[in-house]
Amino acid sequence: MKDPTWLEVALNGPWSRSRQPNIPVRASEIAEAALACADAGASIIHFHAYDPASGRQRDDYEIYAPIIERIRSRADVICYGTLPFAGSIDAPNPLTPQQRFSAVDQLVRAGLIEWSVVDPGSTNISHYSDIAAGKEGFVYANPEAHIRHGLSLAQQHHITPSYAIYEPGFLRLGAALHRAYPGAPVPIYRLMFSQHIAFGFPPADWALDAYLKLLEQEQPGAPWMVAGLGVELGELVPAAVERGGHVRVGLEDAPMGCTQDNVALVQQARRRIEQAGGKLASAAQVRERLQRDLPARS
Repeated sequence: MKDPTWLEVALNGPWSRSRQPNIPVRASEIAEAALACADAGASIIHFHAYDPASGRQRDDYEIYAPIIERIRSRADVICYGTLPFAGSIDAPNPLTPQQRFSAVDQLVRAGLIEWSVVDPGSTNISHYSDIAAGKEGFVYANPEAHIRHGLSLAQQHHITPSYAIYEPGFLRLGAALHRAYPGAPVPIYRLMFSQHIAFGFPPADWALDAYLKLLEQEQPGAPWMVAGLGVELGELVPAAVERGGHVRVGLEDAPMGCTQDNVALVQQARRRIEQAGGKLASAAQVRERLQRDLPARS
């Protein structure tokens, strides 16, 4: 029997309203959107914290904590934030691993998060439209020292690493590094696709099958989901459900200028999942599934 399908919503991302006008930015907007998406069926909430003065991403514990507390006081969901998007306009200067994971470290010690972003690789983020206009993208940088630091936190606190797999090499490196940290929970492999940004694979069955063949070789049985940036997953949602995977949608992942809001994207994904024969998982069921893979504490 297949596990119920996890449905995650990524509420905003690093884009700012100049590129994605409908994203929630203020703390109250993020909390309200999260709760509405939870009501619509999402059991996992991911968001980026924004500075209310500048309207740009700022990854501080003091911004994250009250938002997560507000969401979790009203809904049983798995809630997690992100890291400074190294190499972007919001984090143009090099950061140490400790600086980059500072908010994560404080949030897990406060008992507010169960997962953390630990992206196992670096890649160029360049929109096709920007390339055509002569505008450079940026290098999303995740040095190995940063990946190791994230896995060390996972090992120490038993939080689940959330791997974004932008390229096949991310999967191979992520699996190899995870093996170097015995006791760290099994990562969630978030397979990233795009139609509008020049990384990885487009959202196609053959691409999903290639990733799954590699995942079976590197970390068989690990949980995985389809997601992306600048992507409309379309038929990849039922394909994921049929193969036993999970789904992420939301305005972080949608093509720029998306006219729908997060709730509509969750509702659309729910319909596709249920039409494919899937049943949505609760947060408790997600935790139960992850508990099966959790190593015993020494």
